[in-house]
Amino acid sequence: MDKDYRVLLFYKYVQIDQAEEYVEEHLAFCKDNNLKGRILISEEGINGTLSGTIEDTQKYMDMMHADERFADMFFKIDESTEHPFKKMHVRYREELVTLRLEDNHNPNDVGGKHLKPAEWREAMQQDDVIILDTRNDYEYDLGHFRGAIRPDIQNFRDLPEWVQENLADQKEKKILTYCTGGIRCEKFTGWMVNQGFQDVNQLDGGIVTYGKDEETKGELWDGQCYVFDGRISVPINQKDHVVVGKDYFTGEPCERYVNCANPECNKQIITSEENEHKYLRGCTHECRTSPRNRYVAEHGLSQEEVDERIQDLMKEHIEQEV
Repeated sequence: MDKDYRVLLFYKYVQIDQAEEYVEEHLAFCKDNNLKGRILISEEGINGTLSGTIEDTQKYMDMMHADERFADMFFKIDESTEHPFKKMHVRYREELVTLRLEDNHNPNDVGGKHLKPAEWREAMQQDDVIILDTRNDYEYDLGHFRGAIRPDIQNFRDLPEWVQENLADQKEKKILTYCTGGIRCEKFTGWMVNQGFQDVNQLDGGIVTYGKDEETKGELWDGQCYVFDGRISVPINQKDHVVVGKDYFTGEPCERYVNCANPECNKQIITSEENEHKYLRGCTHECRTSPRNRYVAEHGLSQEEVDERIQDLMKEHIEQEV
């Protein structure tokens, strides 16, 4: 299958004056060039991922590099057979990544040491290091570096509190932080340095850069890397792929994410196609029986068919308990 499209992942912390006006002209350029994706712009910089044809994405990169503010911005590039996004959104945000710190420091002034992929691989194998995944729990569950700590958080803004509660007595140890593309670590390592952590490091370019590195070939990564577009996940380890995801319903190895069919829940769960159908894509009994269940509407199921499936599940549950 021809890969005529590309996905760009990029960010840069840089002063952007009149950021809200820049949002409008940026959106116009993207739409005029048939690009789709999500871009956040604030006074502190830009953070985005978008898709388009090879020609259109090249126009975008050329436009950005022609602007002195973004002349050295690095683009992470993936090939694709189609647009993984449905629409183009460019929005203003006070913060590129939401931490809501009292001291909203500039990552260009304070932050951890950047480790290239080969340096990162070597550091991970040293004794007495802490490998900290700065992403959310559902991202970790799909894939992570071996030996990495899984913070019990669902939002990035909760990570500082988690670190204070769990790592406050580890400030003298070597800390290795990583995230998808690097932007979360840019902000978070600065916070850690300000909190007194003495040896803070981050994976330069994030997981996606590590997975493309010709020397490391994604070694010591298990599972898939969660991404925020229609692809949901991308492979990282080119040497020995290990499945770490577990089916929400059965616990069996699985790497397929879906959203709960109840729009009031919308929880992301890992499950096989078979179990998605069996459980009406509902993560709980309440979600399966919700009158707004999107799976039921998508498949045109009658109330009688829904009731029958629910009864079968309840019967199976009773039999398992017996």
